[in-house]
Amino acid sequence: MKLKSTILTACFCLQATVSQAAETDHTTDASITIMFACILAAMILCLAMEEKLHTKKSLITGCFAIVSLLAGAALDLLPFGPVLNVFGESIRIPVYIPAVDWEVIAIIVGASIFVDVTSKSGLFSWIAIKLTKTSAGDPFKLLIFYGVMTVLFSAVLNNVTAMIIIGSLTGVSLNKLGHNDKLLGFLLIEGLLTNVGGLLTLISSVPNIIVGNLAGIAFIDFFLYSAPYVFIASALTLWLGASLFGIRRLTTETEKAEAASQVSSFDENDGIAGKAVFRYSIVLFVLLILAFSLQSVIPLLDELGMGFVALMFAFIALLRFRNDVNEFYANIDWDLIFFFVTLFMVINVMEHARVLEAIGVGIVMLTELGPKAGPLALLWSSALASSVTDNIPLAAMLGKILFQLGEQTTAAHWWSVIFGSNLGGNITPIGSASTVVAVTVLHKFGIRLSFLEFVSKAFIFALAQLILATGYILVMSS
Repeated sequence: MKLKSTILTACFCLQATVSQAAETDHTTDASITIMFACILAAMILCLAMEEKLHTKKSLITGCFAIVSLLAGAALDLLPFGPVLNVFGESIRIPVYIPAVDWEVIAIIVGASIFVDVTSKSGLFSWIAIKLTKTSAGDPFKLLIFYGVMTVLFSAVLNNVTAMIIIGSLTGVSLNKLGHNDKLLGFLLIEGLLTNVGGLLTLISSVPNIIVGNLAGIAFIDFFLYSAPYVFIASALTLWLGASLFGIRRLTTETEKAEAASQVSSFDENDGIAGKAVFRYSIVLFVLLILAFSLQSVIPLLDELGMGFVALMFAFIALLRFRNDVNEFYANIDWDLIFFFVTLFMVINVMEHARVLEAIGVGIVMLTELGPKAGPLALLWSSALASSVTDNIPLAAMLGKILFQLGEQTTAAHWWSVIFGSNLGGNITPIGSASTVVAVTVLHKFGIRLSFLEFVSKAFIFALAQLILATGYILVMSS
């Protein structure tokens, strides 16, 4: 009951916040909404041409954040004025500060530092080599291991942390095996699986919480409905990835013998900096997983959020390297951080300009197509919309509209929004935080993957997952 109460309270608060943001201006002219929609489209186009523009994604979104904020202020769309009252004193906060989802920023910074520090202790190298030896050097088996880990970590932690941890382990394993040519396939598959794993439970992603609560879906019911899909979609993604990227099983005795001989020379203890630091990192890593898994049912952590948990463990880990903290601060990917900060600013202005509301209303109009065609149209259109916008406000908007439709809404409509808002993140590299992180990890390993290259490689996976979701919803709702 306590877990359910916590989830419901969090959901109502989030829903109220998003609804308030969406309703700040009821008189926005349609021409203004169209203008801001064009700004959003232009930003997406520039991100797609990132390589040709010879710039970084954070600079692109930063420039569009400036344009959006200036235009929003000039047209009186933004809620200026005192927004907080502390000890009876009104405080004026810049309008773009609450626009940023600082929870996501804190998770990225905290998880990145924690992984960097833990890697220095040798823990991740130890785990990666253990997994590599367990796979007997078979790349296909290793892909299965990391794929399953990605889905489970995404379900119990969060997509960003899961991708940062799994990406680091993958790099070590493939480097030891001499299969760096397969790194692109592994990391791309893992990035796509984070959004599949995010469907596993009611609290695996924020859209699940928002829509699940409005639809009245219980925690167990959510798991029982989504688990079969997650299992099948994960297997399909792994099979498809192995086929497309040439990650095959070792078949001949010669190949197996050579691989076994190679991994037998690996020593997982080689990278351990010291036994004390190693044990310290193990304890912290286990506690991190437990804290993330139980965060919603631990009162203090529930209040402070997952971002606090990530930062807390980052700073605790840094205590062992307190004289070298600047080294870890310097390794933070500021392009990634500023990309998210400025992207959140742009999306927030789009909410005030009612661009997301227009998208949401247009999508829900598809429900009139019929009891079967309506939900499926809702699935595909919400997936496309969430591939280029933040899926949290979009899911909240769609959930609110479906709730207002009352008896016209069926279970298939609700599940279409849940599946669409999660799986849509696999279509583009900006569709979800985890796919952005996956591309960033690739860049760290010297593998360049542009916006269009990501779409060209990921589209077949997203298409297969959405087709599977289409059949699954049809079968489950019949």
